[in-house]
Amino acid sequence: MSEDLTTEAAPAGDLGDVDWVARALALVPQIEAAADDIEKGRQVTDAVMAALHDQAMFKMLLPRSIGGGEATPMEYTKVMDVLGGADASTAWCLGQALGCSMASAYVDRDVALDVFGPKDAVLAWGPARGGAKAIAVDGGYQASGLWMFASGLPHATWVGGHSIVCDKDGEPSLDKDGKPVNRTMLMPISVAETIDVWHVLGLRGTGSNNYQVKDVFVAEAYTMWRDNTHEIREPGALYRIPILTAYGIGFTGIALGIARVMLDEFMKLALQKKAGGFSTTLSENAVIQSEVSQCFGRLSAARGYLFEMIESYWQTLSAGDAPSLKLRALLRTAISTAMLTSRDVADFAYHASGTNAIFEGSPFERRFRDIHTLTQQGQAHLSNFQFAGQALMGMVPPRRL
Repeated sequence: MSEDLTTEAAPAGDLGDVDWVARALALVPQIEAAADDIEKGRQVTDAVMAALHDQAMFKMLLPRSIGGGEATPMEYTKVMDVLGGADASTAWCLGQALGCSMASAYVDRDVALDVFGPKDAVLAWGPARGGAKAIAVDGGYQASGLWMFASGLPHATWVGGHSIVCDKDGEPSLDKDGKPVNRTMLMPISVAETIDVWHVLGLRGTGSNNYQVKDVFVAEAYTMWRDNTHEIREPGALYRIPILTAYGIGFTGIALGIARVMLDEFMKLALQKKAGGFSTTLSENAVIQSEVSQCFGRLSAARGYLFEMIESYWQTLSAGDAPSLKLRALLRTAISTAMLTSRDVADFAYHASGTNAIFEGSPFERRFRDIHTLTQQGQAHLSNFQFAGQALMGMVPPRRL
């Protein structure tokens, strides 16, 4: 499933002129070489993190007003495709942190520079487990809570805590529709306790552990909420993309990258491997030939449809228009379809490789576990098609697309 993504590496300088795909491609050999250590250590290695920071990869989606790249969503998903093929855990940590970094557009410039300005800045967050609360006090909030799935937490410099705002008696504050008011607390990593729970099937190197804080004061300026579009202070079209949608655009790129590499590696294997009892190679088997062709076609179609929808969505935003419900439904369909198609193609490559695929260190074993962990995430859930289908048939889905 080879695709020509090669371009010249961009020189250091203005991040607005960076070829992000070229930078990602240049990092692939180092990341591939470190993949086993990342897996065993259950976190991205310090050397790989240093390389990512040297190339300013974590600043790709930051506003240009604070020295960021403000890349397009197409650049974002292509970078995730490249790095996802090298090591899904590394790509996932970067993709998650890039989504988190879009919080920079919701806070004052001095706060954004404090959180995201340092070279090694990484914000990690995840959903609350139980009742994370932010008690309103003079000048801000007193935050307490436990949060999960904080990918990249071992190298995070800040954490975010999605919390329900409460009064001094602990009662939730309600908005005009009677729903609880939510805020995300931005807190330095030093105030958080990491709880090691990340012992999982795949994406082991993401270090997606739990974390908790207790009675931490957070100034109002260091809070935001991703659904409050009126808080966005940056004019760029990028920041009109809902953060959850941005995650989908990034994570689906990782899935495509995993499947792309697994199919490529299977085709190389098929030229050499002879199945038990056969004198011909797998590549000479008519069933294998047919399946390879179909997998290549399905993966290419899924990628092409995803790119088409991302481009339509981006053109709409860049023109200053709000994406229609139909367009949002089509993008959601493209994201989830590409993720599940990638899983199906990866499954073919794994099973067709036979026992070659089951050994650690093979091109298949870790990637097989990674893609099956990746597609357990909400962006690949089948309910996405239900809500998109409702929108396409003129209904208003109960969940925002």
